[in-house]
Amino acid sequence: MKSSTRTPVNYLIGHPVPRENNPPQETVMITRSEMTSKIDHTLLRVNATAEEVATTVRQAAELGAASACISPSQVANAPRDAVLCTVVGFPSGAHSAAVKAFETAQAVADGAEEIDMVVNLGAIAAGDWDTVANEVAAVRAACEGKVLKIILETAALDDDQIRRAGQIAIDNGVDFLKTSTGFHANGDATVHTVSLLAELASNAGRPIGVKASGGIRDTETALAMLEAGATRIGASATEAILAGLE
Repeated sequence: MKSSTRTPVNYLIGHPVPRENNPPQETVMITRSEMTSKIDHTLLRVNATAEEVATTVRQAAELGAASACISPSQVANAPRDAVLCTVVGFPSGAHSAAVKAFETAQAVADGAEEIDMVVNLGAIAAGDWDTVANEVAAVRAACEGKVLKIILETAALDDDQIRRAGQIAIDNGVDFLKTSTGFHANGDATVHTVSLLAELASNAGRPIGVKASGGIRDTETALAMLEAGATRIGASATEAILAGLE
C-alpha cells in the first residue's frame, strides 16, 4: 500500500514545492488518498470490454476513488465494488430531453448512483435557454436522490454562455457543474473555465461541486484544477496523477 504521507502543495502555482519556501497560509497539504477521493476513475472508451470495465471499477474501489465512471451500457453488469457513475446524452448532448430522461432512469435502475449529463450545445448556441432548463429539469426528476452533474463542454462556449448555462443548471437542481466530456474537438478543462464554474458554485446558496474533466493526465494539472476551485476530477490517468504525490 502506498504511503499516506502528506505532500506540501502550493495551490498558487499548482505543484509541489518545499514548505520552507511558502508562508504557512499558502501551503495546502494533500495526501494520495485525499487526491484519490476527489477523482472519478473513468473508462469511457467506446470499445471498452466488460472485463476492462470490471477492472476499472475494482481499481476505483482499491484506490478509494469517489466513483468509477463508465458507459451506461456497462452499468447493469458492472461490479458493485465502487460507486458507479455514468454518462447521459454522451458525448454530443444533442439528444431530446425525453431521451436523456429515459436514459437517466434506465441508468439509475441499472445501479448508477451518479449521472453526468451533457448539455444541449445547439440550444445554448441558439440562446434557447428554455430547452436547456427543461432538459436539466427532466433529468433531475429522473434521478431524484442521486448525484447529478451537468457537462457544459466549456471549451465550446464563451464565458457568458458558461455563466448562463451554469446558472440554469444550478436553478434546476444539479449537484455539480462539470467542464468537459474529453471528446470535443475544441479541447478540455482549463483553469480559467474551472474558476468560472467555481465562482458560480460559490454564489449558489447551496453546496455545488465543480468537476474538472478532460485532459487531466498528471499531478500538476490535477492540482491546478483544484487550485482553481474543482472539487472533483474526472480522469482515466488516476495512477499518473497519484504518481506525483509519492
